[in-house]
Amino acid sequence: MLFLTSLLFSYFQTSQQIQKTTANGKEMLSNPRLLPLEGTLNVMMNQNVSLSCHVDSGSPPVRYTLFKHNQKVSTLNRPDLTPGLFNLTINSASDVGEYKCKAENNITNGGKYSKSLSFTLIEPISKPVLSSLTSQAKEGQNVTLSCLSVNGSLPITYIFFKGKRSISQPVKMQKREAAMIFLFINSSSDFGTYKCRAENSFRNNTKYSNSFNFTLAEERSHSQPLIISLVLILLLFIIGFALAIPFFIIPSYKAKKFKSTRSSTGLTSTINAEEAEDDVIYTEIEPIKPEEEYINISVIRREDEKEKRTCATVYSKVLIRD
Repeated sequence: MLFLTSLLFSYFQTSQQIQKTTANGKEMLSNPRLLPLEGTLNVMMNQNVSLSCHVDSGSPPVRYTLFKHNQKVSTLNRPDLTPGLFNLTINSASDVGEYKCKAENNITNGGKYSKSLSFTLIEPISKPVLSSLTSQAKEGQNVTLSCLSVNGSLPITYIFFKGKRSISQPVKMQKREAAMIFLFINSSSDFGTYKCRAENSFRNNTKYSNSFNFTLAEERSHSQPLIISLVLILLLFIIGFALAIPFFIIPSYKAKKFKSTRSSTGLTSTINAEEAEDDVIYTEIEPIKPEEEYINISVIRREDEKEKRTCATVYSKVLIRD
């Protein structure tokens, strides 16, 4: 049984050797390998890339053919086993599709194919923007800084700096959201220059943000609220006085002027002026003569006209003493 197994193994090795080597001593090609020279499949738009197709063994010359989506792109002939280099330019999203290469020599029927590979289109990040909800701060205050790149393939990693010293661990954002850092303004040294840095998976594509500085907020005087309150009170008083002029002051002035006019005629009313004129009783005082000790006072009463009564006049004398 052991002898039979050894015999079958020997036969298998001999068959493999016959398949690799022809009668004239030429060796068949091994399966080629397709690799990017840049070492990464992440590419950006309008980028030039190079693909290397080569075999590890086989008899030259070798002919290499590059395919994209099973469509022939280019063919290269090599007199030896040196790799075939294919230069490409990524002009559109269709250029990041599936690629494979074929290697063949004069004794390889149909050639040998490599494994396929595909590029990943990476958008370079834009310059990040560093901002804060406030540009003024004072000692003992908590503040927040935000860093965001509006363009660029995700994920994006952000780092915050004060001067040239990093003040945060790398923050990887899987969504198009700003990375944030919370700071405590402890002393005047915390009012320095801040920046942030953004990068994604595309190599050599690191961008720094604008500079941001906090300014010291001025302390408000305690007298300012009092001054503002006094100004508001004065303003309300002026407005109230202006509104009172047409509704209270002017009517009061007219009423006093009307009463003064009545008094100058020597007639004095004993009831309100708002009552009906027919029911008003007037008292008339005659001028005092130097040689008399009495003056005449006449009381005139006007009755309601509807009753058709004659107005009565009552005279009396009042003793005047010095």
